[in-house]
Amino acid sequence: MTETAKQDGLEGIAAAAKQAPGRGLPPVHLWRPAHCGAIDIVIKRSGLWFHEGSPIGREALVRLFSTVLRKDPDGFHLVTPVEKLRIEVEDAPFIAVRVDRVGEALRFVTNVGDEVEAGPENAIRVETDPVTGEPRPYLHVRRGLEALIARPAFYELAEMALDREMAGGRVSAVSSNGVWFAVGSAGTGGP
Repeated sequence: MTETAKQDGLEGIAAAAKQAPGRGLPPVHLWRPAHCGAIDIVIKRSGLWFHEGSPIGREALVRLFSTVLRKDPDGFHLVTPVEKLRIEVEDAPFIAVRVDRVGEALRFVTNVGDEVEAGPENAIRVETDPVTGEPRPYLHVRRGLEALIARPAFYELAEMALDREMAGGRVSAVSSNGVWFAVGSAGTGGP
């Protein structure tokens, strides 16, 4: 029995995440553990992680847990080779806190340190909040996991936007890695 198999809960999750080689991500999409359950972890709309009602204050621990996060049809889970624990995510599991233009790409940095370039594999999409009418922009990060684009980063996208004709009409859009993404109404420079 492996050391990871002997541990469960937060200790098992942390041990499994630490086994990922280098800064690469563990292959959570390949793991099909027999044990499934739930753990009292909530990722708030603000991007803060809570365990049993208290914030997880160690950034390194949050980053570690984020590497074993998976979205399945029945919700979000922290996954190891031996267990799968359901958690609650109030909106998106990550927040894109920064965006930079790097050549032809828009490179985002998330609150857990992931760097993601928007493009064919990582789309930007904007929804409208049904209550406030405010734009809710998102970036695909990996395997169905998204980051809410923080307001300052979204304003930067709006500054970069150009009016462009796209399916559905004229919009304000940004390009990254050869793909155009609508970010607002045409003539407004964005949201």
